[in-house]
Amino acid sequence: MIEELLVYNKKFVENKEYEPFAASKYPEKKLAILSCMDTRLTALLPAALGLKNGDAKLIKNAGGVVTHPFGSVVRSLLVAIVELGVTDVMVIGHTDCGVQHLDADEVIGHLKERGISEENINLMKYCGVDFHKWLSGFDTVENSVENTVKLLRNHPLIPKDVNISGFVMDSVTGALHSV
Repeated sequence: MIEELLVYNKKFVENKEYEPFAASKYPEKKLAILSCMDTRLTALLPAALGLKNGDAKLIKNAGGVVTHPFGSVVRSLLVAIVELGVTDVMVIGHTDCGVQHLDADEVIGHLKERGISEENINLMKYCGVDFHKWLSGFDTVENSVENTVKLLRNHPLIPKDVNISGFVMDSVTGALHSV
């Protein structure tokens, strides 16, 4: 699969198909969006919001959540806000999310089935990884979005003049409702 993508990429560059995507590193709409990595949202989310390349910083992870107040998501948001001029942050969860009801014990079981040893799992626990916190999902997408928005609004490093809003997107239609 990767080889096919590389062949396509070479033709893409040779034919200068990148030209319509030219944009500044500074988001035109001064917007950052934290959302899920779900494949259904790859094109749907920007299309449903009328965004084009260069309009917003898109930060994606499993569930569109902040799992640690000083982890990579907050770091990315801080860089977007302080260095790249972002003034608005949208947290966008979505319907039928794969992280909803994710069970840490099941994930650990799948890891073991894929050859991850009990020794490595125990080492992670010894190093302070709380698998039940780190690998667990959420009960409702609305609560997840509310919790993430609350964490960001109250974060000691995020300036209070940044507008932080929460939404849930229908993963089929792209319709948003405010949380």
